[in-house]
Amino acid sequence: MALVNETPQWKALQGHWDEMKEVRMADLFAKDPHRARDMSLSIARLHLDYSKNLITQETLAKLVDLAEAVDLKGWTRRMFNAEAINNTEQRAVLHTALRNRSNRPVLVDGVDVMPQINAVLARMESFVGRVRTGEWTGHTGERITDIVNIGIGGSNLGPKMVCAALAPYQTESLRVHFVSNVDGTHLVETVQSLNPAKTLFIVASKTFTTQETMTNATSARDWLLTALQDREAVARHFVAVSTNAARVTAFGIDTANMFGFWDWVGGRYSLWSSIGLPIALAVGFDRFVELLEGAHAMDEHFLNADLAQNMPVILGLIGLWYANFAGACTHAVLPYDQSLRFLPAYLQQGDMESNGKGVTRAGVAVDYTTGPVVWGEPGTDGQHAFYQLIHQGTQMVPADFIGAIHSHNELGDHHPKFMANFFAQTEALMRGRGYEEALAEMRAEGVEDEQASLLAHHRSFPGNRPTNSILMERLTPHTLGALIALYEHRIFTQGIIWGINSFDQWGVELGKKLANVILDEIKMGKVKAGHDASTRALLERFIAHRNG
Repeated sequence: MALVNETPQWKALQGHWDEMKEVRMADLFAKDPHRARDMSLSIARLHLDYSKNLITQETLAKLVDLAEAVDLKGWTRRMFNAEAINNTEQRAVLHTALRNRSNRPVLVDGVDVMPQINAVLARMESFVGRVRTGEWTGHTGERITDIVNIGIGGSNLGPKMVCAALAPYQTESLRVHFVSNVDGTHLVETVQSLNPAKTLFIVASKTFTTQETMTNATSARDWLLTALQDREAVARHFVAVSTNAARVTAFGIDTANMFGFWDWVGGRYSLWSSIGLPIALAVGFDRFVELLEGAHAMDEHFLNADLAQNMPVILGLIGLWYANFAGACTHAVLPYDQSLRFLPAYLQQGDMESNGKGVTRAGVAVDYTTGPVVWGEPGTDGQHAFYQLIHQGTQMVPADFIGAIHSHNELGDHHPKFMANFFAQTEALMRGRGYEEALAEMRAEGVEDEQASLLAHHRSFPGNRPTNSILMERLTPHTLGALIALYEHRIFTQGIIWGINSFDQWGVELGKKLANVILDEIKMGKVKAGHDASTRALLERFIAHRNG
């Protein structure tokens, strides 16, 4: 199978970049008064303006040609139809089935998985209702006031991000906390202010063997038992999101309180499953369903819309345009909503674990860029940190700006000021400011000509820096679900075009195996042969000082 960069469509885009790289966005707006209108889409309560990009309608047409050449539509249907597109693990990829609110049958090996999904949702609904109403109590009969989710990776980042984003829908009577890092500080600082008799732990691990999660879970159990002095208390203060009934039972959790999921649910795509239990507890099951409905609305659009009018496809193609033809190595996600403060970290995993691959599905090494480095912080904090580099640095950093028309916390004129920065930053990044303009401004301010001539170089901005703007009426469970699904399908689009498997993560395995070997050496207090000189010296120093 030929690599995508050997196709005529790819080569046409390379030639087209040579034509576009000196084009000014400001000139494109000047030539086309309808550019903003024609390069905008409103889908699933999200509005995307992608007009501030180094693209023309010809660019988009060539990018769509590339997507068609790799059969993006066909691959999309295969994913939704439960074909084993995760070829290295021979698994279907069905996070879309988890939020399939149409309830259309989805067949895996000839079996409709929707009844299984609905059964787990029904069990989640029942459990959430019991906890939120106070029917479920702790071992001493006290009402649960705090939920602590213990997980890592997708079992932590997704629920943590969503719970923070939907904080306005939560109640003060039930607080949700997250522990992920195996550094004991994370667990200690989380539980130190909690009452064990009123705390419920969710242990999220498919196999119930994940080292970080089970280490934290075991220490949390010790903390509970130190306070309550009764092994039977574990069953009232721990529930599991897992498929390993034997290990769950051995831990002390009643399997009646074990919520399962399936091997076609990847960790970074799992918040729609029982991994989302802390979300449902935090905001209520009805609002968890609204989250699923928002994602489903975006799924339907992605599956059925033409490529040229498909929001996730357009975002994916534009990102690919910059990564593969403009040489951009990073992508910034800049939410102008404090509630979305964990979205960049969540998308780091979603994108970089999915598309951080160096071989195609067939195992052939690629010689083109795949996944970019994804990063970001909420505005306006980011403006006073790294925007300097985006505006005046030497590298292109494509960026997504995400904001809401209405805030859940309309305090004075905070939100108008906040969003004024949103609009001003995208405009400034696009327009820039030339030397002559900067010089004229300083002269008008009375700055001496010699000093003005010098400073004008420092006060000039190249502009022509690309951005996408995503606006929503308000951050709600529905719009958040649609937003997350938008990025999931953007990642999928790019992975298909690059010819890689976006749904495995073998790169995380080697470090885990080596860590187990080294842990045994630390426990024994002796370093064995086989390490490189640096690792050996560091380990010997660590062991010597720890035991000294």
